Amino acid sequence: MSTPEKPPVMCALCNRALVPTQVNVAYLGNAFPVELLKCPTCGQVFIPEDLALGKMVEVEKQLEDK
Repeated sequence: MSTPEKPPVMCALCNRALVPTQVNVAYLGNAFPVELLKCPTCGQVFIPEDLALGKMVEVEKQLEDK
């Protein structure tokens, strides 16, 4: 039994499928390379909720504590 494929995440502006791309995420003057989904036309980046509320919050707290 195979699992059904998830539909691609689409850009709300261009209606194109987002593609995995290396992007730099910056906060408080620090930049981190991360692979995220990005629109190949307009460059809009999709940050999934689990990343925004999980790992990114942890990094923000660590940077703010410095």
